[in-house]
Amino acid sequence: MAGRGDAGDVRAERGVSPERYRVDLAPAAQRQLRKLPPGDAAAVRGPILALALDPRPEGATELAGIELWRIRVGRLRVIYAIDVELRVVVVLKVGRRAESTYRRVG
Repeated sequence: MAGRGDAGDVRAERGVSPERYRVDLAPAAQRQLRKLPPGDAAAVRGPILALALDPRPEGATELAGIELWRIRVGRLRVIYAIDVELRVVVVLKVGRRAESTYRRVG
């Protein structure tokens, strides 16, 4: 018979920490979110907040050559850094996919 403590075991097997991460937005990411159309901004808020539960969700990609991660939300990209020791996710950039999306990060 399964007890209450079993849920922690399942999380550990899936690689999801039982503790949350803090999600911070860099000033540049805050400005970029404010400039997005309301529908796009609303669509990206949920996935950004979900990084507190799992900073490496399915579909997240580690960017080559730098210790940054990217998630896709439709045609938008969210670029962020993870500090495992401090349990913080810092969103650095939010924007549409373009040639300049990955410039000046890292």
